[in-house]
Amino acid sequence: MQSNMSFNRFSGCILRMFQDSLLFSDEPMPSKSPDNNKLDHIVAEARRSREQRNMTYREQALRIYPWVCGRCAREFTRANVQLLTVHHRDHNHDNNPANGSNWELLCVYCHENEHSRYLDNTGRNEASSGTRKTGATHNPFADLKALLKDKK
Repeated sequence: MQSNMSFNRFSGCILRMFQDSLLFSDEPMPSKSPDNNKLDHIVAEARRSREQRNMTYREQALRIYPWVCGRCAREFTRANVQLLTVHHRDHNHDNNPANGSNWELLCVYCHENEHSRYLDNTGRNEASSGTRKTGATHNPFADLKALLKDKK
């Protein structure tokens, strides 16, 4: 019985708050007619941005290829398609043919792995071709043997 009375007091308090608010006021809501020019501008801007988005090579690749990683075969949906990336097979990001022959869809993990393998291979090729990069030129222990000889 006690909890029922406290609930009635609580609900009465809530009811008074709503009655005092604008929801139950006697004043009419201000009517505002939509500005057709502004709405037309917003719709035109949305269409323009959609067309620009559809022109990107990522959107083209997502339309051409199935949403599956080319390496690990993981499938993607609209919920996680942001994890699917476009990989350029020849590693030239300016080579974007309309038929998508230079692209493959990879998940972010396989894409990162592919680029690290590419960098590792190019590093090995530079070392074997004789164009080695020189390391540090300073040798901190150059005179160590002479210093130790003097102490004996």
